[in-house]
Amino acid sequence: MSAAAPPYLVQSGVFLAAAVVAVPLFKRLGFGAVLGYLIAGVFLGPSGFALVHDPERVLDFAEFGVVLLLFLIGLELEPARAWAMRRPIFGLGGLQVLGTTALALGGAMLLGVEWREALIIGMGVAMSSTALGLASLEERGLMSTPGGNASFAVLLFQDLAVIPVLLIAALVAPGHHAKLSASAVLPALAAIVAIVAIGRTLLRPVMRAVAKTGLRELFVALALLIVIGVSLAMQKVGLSMALGTFLAGVLLADSEYRHELQLDIEPFKGLLLGLFFMAVGMTVDLRLVAANPGTVFGLALLIVAAKFALLYGLARATGQAPRDAGLFAVALSQVGEFAFVIYGLGEAQKNFSARTADTLNAVVAVTMLVTPLLFVATDRFLRRRLAPGKNEAIDERKPVIVAGFGRFGQVLVRVLTARGIETTVIDRDPDQIELMREFGWRCYYGDATRLDVLRQAGIDEARLFVLAIDEPAQSIKVAKLLRERWPALPIVARARSRTEAYAFRELGIVSIRETFHSSLEAAAESLMHLGMPRHTAQQVVREFERYDRKMLEHSFAVRHDRKALMSLAEQGRRDLEELLSNEKLLREVGTLDGVTDVSVRGRDGVARNDTPRGDAEPPRAA
Repeated sequence: MSAAAPPYLVQSGVFLAAAVVAVPLFKRLGFGAVLGYLIAGVFLGPSGFALVHDPERVLDFAEFGVVLLLFLIGLELEPARAWAMRRPIFGLGGLQVLGTTALALGGAMLLGVEWREALIIGMGVAMSSTALGLASLEERGLMSTPGGNASFAVLLFQDLAVIPVLLIAALVAPGHHAKLSASAVLPALAAIVAIVAIGRTLLRPVMRAVAKTGLRELFVALALLIVIGVSLAMQKVGLSMALGTFLAGVLLADSEYRHELQLDIEPFKGLLLGLFFMAVGMTVDLRLVAANPGTVFGLALLIVAAKFALLYGLARATGQAPRDAGLFAVALSQVGEFAFVIYGLGEAQKNFSARTADTLNAVVAVTMLVTPLLFVATDRFLRRRLAPGKNEAIDERKPVIVAGFGRFGQVLVRVLTARGIETTVIDRDPDQIELMREFGWRCYYGDATRLDVLRQAGIDEARLFVLAIDEPAQSIKVAKLLRERWPALPIVARARSRTEAYAFRELGIVSIRETFHSSLEAAAESLMHLGMPRHTAQQVVREFERYDRKMLEHSFAVRHDRKALMSLAEQGRRDLEELLSNEKLLREVGTLDGVTDVSVRGRDGVARNDTPRGDAEPPRAA
């Protein structure tokens, strides 16, 4: 007779199943993973299918995902770079917290709320969701943008503001006459100093000792111990756990074990962040929302709109471009998870009733649900603004049309422009277009697979078409269209792989493999670092390039026969070894710190070095 499964195991299965079902669905619909987790939580919670009855306990545990997120972000920031961010952290962050608190305080008092209650409401509204904002930015690859950096700086300041906010909330409690004292601040400062000191003196020797054991699981345990230990220390003195682990991450950012720490922590961070978002969704009281939909949704949308306007204005006032200011405003427009703590404290201290606290918590949860939708709406608005009627009207006729303005297309256009050759550039990535326009480049939103776009771009008068599109399938589709409609038009095509090069070859187009020449340059540089004379290294890569081009032609004939391709590749390796070991070709060979023969051997295994030592170039410093 088997025993019943432990409850925690059952709940774990429920959470994992919900994530596996909801997240791919919402990603496919274009709403992102975060909203998928939130909605899954709504259905799992007490007011949904009631598969989980105690979301608060889950939320307490899952908040550790936010802690891990801040630790990993800290690992990406060297101390010097973190110090350089002090102005946006304290300047922009301070303005945001004070401005939002004042705005919410004034709005609440205009609605007839007593000033103490209004102040606590305002401080809660000022806090944004670190997890939601940063996770949404990371999901879209926007953390390194100016808007992403500004969002991170403000969120970090909000973590710093935790102690002052809690102290103020306690001071305004009815009948409370406590005064601010050094005893509330000194432990926090002492904890920060201790973390810095330990991080600089003890952590690295300990990590080195653990790494020498060769036990990967022990290093994982140490990584988690560091994060948990710092979190508990910061919580003990009343500071944000996320702030402490961020600081610990910064201190380890220049450590030789940084990458190992990232690899070990990343899986835990992803799972716990997903659990955190589900726990937030579980806190939504659907019965309360259904009973007061106008109040809850009205207040939530009003708060989001007001915060968005204030944040956008602050970002523009500090010199951010409209696109980055919009990103900053969207990322921080919700009310964050710390508001649950503030409003719970307000209820405990009798600043407002339990019903008011429940309503405020519902409003907070709804604002968090709105944020992923705002990101999607912003993306679509940007596309509509850049592409009225799906494609922009192109009002110019230039001799060269360039489709794709990424890393490949930009270099090519710069060369042509420097020679006075004008180009018409089209791309279908609105973010890239907006960025390039900020740097003064003229480019248009358009889909190069459409005949009307090509004709608007002047395809009938063009002397050359450059295919620099990122997506291989799109690039081949455009190439086929051009060959069918404009067979005489010269085409320069970018190929991301050998397979794509074959596809272009079938159309009679000679393509440029984007990483081929840079790889050859890197090979020549490597040979020179290993002691080979420059002219010999250059000759080696020239011979390799010549042979590889010949092999590309040969393999094209058998490209659909995998067995034949593998046989040809094996023969190619043998031929290259013979070719590049030729005594005449390599009659001059350098030395590698006194060791003769830098892997230059014939097929018989005999080392060949016919160059007198005095004629060889000295080894290059690595």
